[in-house]
Amino acid sequence: MNKQNWTFAFEAHADKIIDPLMVPGAIIALAKDGELIYEHAFGYSDVERQQEITLDTVFGIGSITKSFSCIAILQLQEAGKLSVTDPVATYLPQFRFADEAASKRIAIHHFMSNSSGIPPLASLFGALRRSIEDDPDHADFLPPFDEKSIKELPYIETHDDLLAYLAASDLALLGEAGTQFSYSNDAFGLLGAIIERVSGMPYETYVKNHILGPAGMTNTAFSIADLPDDTAISTLYTKRVADGKPELFASPYWLDAPAQRAAGFLKSTARDMLRYAEIFRTGGCVGDVRILSAASVAQMMMPHIAIDSFIHYGYGLFITPAPHYHGGSLVEHSGGLKGITAQMHILPEAGITGIVLINADGAFAARGLLAAALNALHERPVVTTEFPYPHYVPDAAALAEYSGDYSSSEGSQASASFAGETLIISVKLGPIKTDIPLAAVGPDQFIAGLGPGMANPVRFIRDENGRVCRMLFGYRQLAKADRKS
Repeated sequence: MNKQNWTFAFEAHADKIIDPLMVPGAIIALAKDGELIYEHAFGYSDVERQQEITLDTVFGIGSITKSFSCIAILQLQEAGKLSVTDPVATYLPQFRFADEAASKRIAIHHFMSNSSGIPPLASLFGALRRSIEDDPDHADFLPPFDEKSIKELPYIETHDDLLAYLAASDLALLGEAGTQFSYSNDAFGLLGAIIERVSGMPYETYVKNHILGPAGMTNTAFSIADLPDDTAISTLYTKRVADGKPELFASPYWLDAPAQRAAGFLKSTARDMLRYAEIFRTGGCVGDVRILSAASVAQMMMPHIAIDSFIHYGYGLFITPAPHYHGGSLVEHSGGLKGITAQMHILPEAGITGIVLINADGAFAARGLLAAALNALHERPVVTTEFPYPHYVPDAAALAEYSGDYSSSEGSQASASFAGETLIISVKLGPIKTDIPLAAVGPDQFIAGLGPGMANPVRFIRDENGRVCRMLFGYRQLAKADRKS
């Protein structure tokens, strides 16, 4: 493939932001109107063996799997077998928690849009527990994947186990269904249960028969064992602590959580993921094969609930409506798990699709790589910020209210404090502490300053009395220590 001028600017920038100690291997691929226009690999799929990365090297895609689950639900809706407005309890009568009346008001739509009101819970780690314990490297894992964090959790190995866990919990909803955004792996895990019960087949089989096969995604599967024998598989790298500092090490065992596969356990390649992204670029087709109706794709890409002034959530996708992404819209999702970082972008108006796959967890460069590449492709400076956030000066009284410790049952812990006049979010992962400065962009709204393409929204949420009770951070709502709710 011939080099174009924009690629030199992008690759020079990429070499600056990719830390080879934290990103062993990565691939970026872009297509225009369905045709590959750029691919570039960084590092190796296996550093020790210096194995090259190609468009057909398999990586994990993590939570990008959620959009596959939403496609499956909408296919079943098109077949007349369900409606997204149906209550979840219609298909999963065991779905209940302390407030049974509120649980009955949660519809499939609320699961798909992360607006059910279910707070972040530890159930994903219960679903992963057996897999973590079977991993030969689990003694080196950092929280919340470490032995101490998971040992008190029940084994959640089936959808029925997950439903029982929710029913036995004393969780209180964040708000009425449809009013509060908070990312929920539980909701998507249970979408898998609905797909099974309505379709009459295992979730994984449904996805293979109705999405992967028709889309020609021949190197995509939930299990490595289901891929062709000659498939190139990336080696997974994860972090451990050595001399008080994080270091990557090769850890090739893939974690699994059968009860939550619908939330994030597909493996795929850059080539296959560009084929998949065509569904959203074209309004439902991959080549000549229709996967989903144009109306259903529009329903997926609708901004169902706001996260901040620009970013919304659709169905299994983050949505920035036009004209807020450089004059157009942005459809995207990320994914992460042990040894996995992934990012998918679709620019519908420009006909551009893009994917970044990395064989390490916590590689913040993934989104930054795509943002920089798209800047360069469209002849913008590579460091151009994505969204036109305004400068905002909050009053001193409001700032003081934000200080404190925040946490969730999922294991997230963060504190808000001041360094001079700058509000700082401090996150601790085992012995590793990271301080992230925040920039105010509106009342109770901030962005975490992680650089172009890597800024994340932070929002402080107030109760009915106007007091700060929670913080949206990492797309989850964390409760303030003195205001547990």
